[in-house]
Amino acid sequence: MIYLDYQATTPLAPEAREAMLRWLGGPESDTFGNPHSPHRMGRMAAAAVETARERVAALLPDGGKLIFTSGATEALNTVIQGTPGDVITFATEHAAVLDCARVVEAQGRRFTVLPVTSDGRADLAALQAAITPQTGLVAVMAINNEIGVRNPLAAVVDIARQVGARVLVDAVQAYGRVPVEVAADYIAVSAHKCHGPKGIGALWIAGAAPLPAALMLGGGQEAGIRSGTLSPALCAGFGAAAQVAQEGLSEQMLHVQQLWAAAREAFAGWELNGSAVDRWHGNLNIRRDGLDVARLMSDCRNVMFSAGSACASGSGRPSHVLKAIGLSDRAAKSSIRLGFGRYTSLQDIADAAAIINTATKEQGL
Repeated sequence: MIYLDYQATTPLAPEAREAMLRWLGGPESDTFGNPHSPHRMGRMAAAAVETARERVAALLPDGGKLIFTSGATEALNTVIQGTPGDVITFATEHAAVLDCARVVEAQGRRFTVLPVTSDGRADLAALQAAITPQTGLVAVMAINNEIGVRNPLAAVVDIARQVGARVLVDAVQAYGRVPVEVAADYIAVSAHKCHGPKGIGALWIAGAAPLPAALMLGGGQEAGIRSGTLSPALCAGFGAAAQVAQEGLSEQMLHVQQLWAAAREAFAGWELNGSAVDRWHGNLNIRRDGLDVARLMSDCRNVMFSAGSACASGSGRPSHVLKAIGLSDRAAKSSIRLGFGRYTSLQDIADAAAIINTATKEQGL
């Protein structure tokens, strides 16, 4: 099989797996302690958690506080639901942001969804026109999960600062792939998008930013805003994946650029969705007019690719991201997403392209 769905999840790094195994301790080991217990085993587990915290934070701006969560969805929800004031975001954001509208509005706050430009980037003019002194938070993606477009984060932050609003960045698709250098207040990341384990993410909070109100109540383990016993194994796996990403970031970016060039050539004749310039090159979202994507995926069962976000697969609805950049329902439903990265080879790209292009021609396209 050829795996080209890196936006949905990534293969677990061997280093992450090895780090996790130690903390999946059985009854004969001394590594199954609760990291919040005061005894020796608890302190050992706590030390592993703190080492992981340092490694995860090393890929984020200096001077912040890092809180472990169950994933980026929880991190995003925590900030959006727990930060006072109106919320502004954009039409191409993940459902983890957009679906918070109901809760925010139930709290008596406004939740405004702004358009994006035709290339998929946040519409700065719309943001400038919509922001008010009542705006408490602007939520924006670093890199879009469906079309790979990079948002103008510095400009978004500048506009937010004009009214004293905080900025939340969904950096799920950026973390461990490109440097995350933005003067945001909050950054949400996920381990399994950077070759770590599923079930863990993190919320980074800038030193000057207030802590959001707690979303999960209980023991108050993570700075009082995220209750629940941490898994040393998941933390260790995340930390190891982050360390590997940090050490090989430049090499991985060059590798992805080579894969992108090969993929663009192999899929010549397909239309690119989103900006060709302001984007992460590990994401190729393309379309062919009239393509039956369901049939294509059935005919290419040994190639793992997507027709959109994995979180919305099976809904039958056209991608809200592709609709937001102006595509018709027909064009949106004729699009596929290919994602590649660290463990993808040039041969994988060539073989996948041959299979997909052959199946496309069999549809008369």
